[in-house]
Amino acid sequence: MKQPIFLTITLEKIVGGGQALGQLADGRKAFVWGGLPQETVVVRLTKQKSRFVEGVVTEVITPSPARTAAQDPDSYLSTSPWQIMTPQAEQHYKAALIAEAYSLHGITLPGPIELYQDDTLYGYRNKIEFSWYSDTVAPQATSQKEPEASLGPASSSDDIHTVEMGEANRQELPHDTLDLAFYKRGSKGKIPVDGTRLARPEINRLAHAIRDTLAANHISARQLKTLLIRCDQSGSCVWQLYVRDRLPEIITADEAAKLPAQGGEIIYSDPRSPASRITERLAQFGNTTLTDTILDVPFRYTAESFFQINLPVYEQALRDMREWAGRDYSDQQRVISQKKSEQHRESKHHGSSNSFSEGFAFPASVRQERRAQLAAHGDIDSQQRAISQKKSGQLHVGPGLFSDDIRAVKLSTLDLYAGVGTIGLTIGSGNVTLVEINEHAVTEMQRNITELDRTDAHAVLAPSEQALEYITGDQLVILDPPRAGLHPKVIATLLQHLPPRILYLSCNPVTQARDVALLQQRYHIAWHRGYNFFPRTPHSEYLVVLDRAN
Repeated sequence: MKQPIFLTITLEKIVGGGQALGQLADGRKAFVWGGLPQETVVVRLTKQKSRFVEGVVTEVITPSPARTAAQDPDSYLSTSPWQIMTPQAEQHYKAALIAEAYSLHGITLPGPIELYQDDTLYGYRNKIEFSWYSDTVAPQATSQKEPEASLGPASSSDDIHTVEMGEANRQELPHDTLDLAFYKRGSKGKIPVDGTRLARPEINRLAHAIRDTLAANHISARQLKTLLIRCDQSGSCVWQLYVRDRLPEIITADEAAKLPAQGGEIIYSDPRSPASRITERLAQFGNTTLTDTILDVPFRYTAESFFQINLPVYEQALRDMREWAGRDYSDQQRVISQKKSEQHRESKHHGSSNSFSEGFAFPASVRQERRAQLAAHGDIDSQQRAISQKKSGQLHVGPGLFSDDIRAVKLSTLDLYAGVGTIGLTIGSGNVTLVEINEHAVTEMQRNITELDRTDAHAVLAPSEQALEYITGDQLVILDPPRAGLHPKVIATLLQHLPPRILYLSCNPVTQARDVALLQQRYHIAWHRGYNFFPRTPHSEYLVVLDRAN
C-alpha cells in the first residue's frame, strides 16, 4: 500500500468546479478541496499528473478571514464543500466564477452579476440520494455477566447474535453493520453518515428509520445500491430503495407502514450499471406521488422526477422568466395588460376574432389541430388571412400595437429539456410544446397537463436534438438543459429559424457561456441573473435572456 503524500501549499484563488488553486515548487498546479484563497494548508494528495495534482486539506496553518466552521464536519466535502466559507464569500466566489466562464468566451455581461439568494443556507434540499456502508464486526468473547458491546448508531439489540460457548462464555457471530453513506470526494471510498444538514429534517429522519429497519433485518450494504428520498414543501416524504438483488420483501408492508413517509418503493437496479436506474419495480407501498404548488400552479411528481430541489429560490427564477416571457422583446416594455386591453378593444371594434393573438406559429401537426379547432368555431378564414399576411410581410394587428412587427403578438412557447413541465406550464403562453427525453417525466408532465386542463399544452417524448421540427421563428423558446449544455443541432436550428426570444436557464454557467457565445452570432443578451439554488456548494443557476438581433 502506497504511503500518502502530504504537502504544504499556499492557496491563491477559487477555480471552476469549486476547488482552491495553489502551485507546487515544481510549477505544477494544485487543485485542492477544503481550502480557501489566502490560506496556507497541509494537503494530502489524491491524484498526481505531469501538469497538476489534486488533494484534500488535512490541516489549516493560516486560515482565511472568510473561513467558518462546517456544519457537517465529517462529511461536508462529500455534499457541500463550501460549508467552510461565509455566505458573503460564497456569493462573491460564485459571481466571480460566472464572470470568468463568460470572459473565457470573450463575452462581457451587460451590468453587474447579481445572485439571488433567500435566507435559508441549510435544510433546503427536498431530495437526497444516500449510498450504503457496511463494516464487519469480528467475533468477541465476553462474560455472561458483561453487558453487550455498543456497535455504534447504526446498530440495535437485534444485531447481536449469540451461541452457547459453554456455561461461562458466549460469543458474537460475525455480522455486518449498516450505515448511510456518501462517497468521499477525491477517492473511491465511502464515509458513513447520519444524514446531511443540507436536507430537510424530514429526509434525515426517514433515512434513519429505513436504515434501522434494514439493519434489524440483517441487510448488508452489498445487497443495496442507494436510497433516494424526496420531500414536498409540506414535509411529506416518499422513498425509493434501489437494490442489487431481487428482494421484494427486504422491507415488508407492515414495516413500510411504520416509516414516517406517505409511500415508498423497492426497485431492482441492474448492478452492472453504476447509476440508480429503474430496471424493475419490485414493491410499492402507499402513495408515491408528491404535490407542490409553484407560483400557484400545482404539480405532481415522483421521487425519480426531475424537479428542482430548492423551490423558494426556483420560484424567484420563474417570476423573472415570466416577466420576460410577457415583455415586448423590442424593449419598448409595454405593459402586458395594456396589450391585452388594446387587442380586446380592437377586436370588438372590427367585430373580428382575436385568434391571431393566440398564436399560429406551431409545428405542422399542432397547426392542423389548431385549424380544426378554429374551423369548429367558424374562424378559419381569419386565421388563414393572418398567416398569409405574416408570410407576405403584410401583417397588421391594429392601432395601439406595433403594427409592423409581430412582437406585440402573443407568441407560442417551446420548452426544451422540459422535465415535468414546471417552467413551460407556469410561464408559457399561447400554445405550449414541452419536449423531454425521460419517459417517467413525460408521463408526469402529461398528467399535469390533464389535471391543469391545459388544452393548449402538448407533451413530446424525445431528445431535444431530435425534436428540431418544433423550433420555429415565431415563438418563445425556453432552455433548461443538463450540465452538458445544448446539443450542437439545437444551437444550429435556433440560428436557422431565429425565434425572437430565448430564455436560457442553466445549472452550469461554463457550458451556458459556450452556448451563448455561439448564439451571439444572431442574438444579444438582454438581461441576466443568477440564483443560488445550492447554498454551501460551488453550484449555481444562471438565467440569460437572449433577444434576436435586428
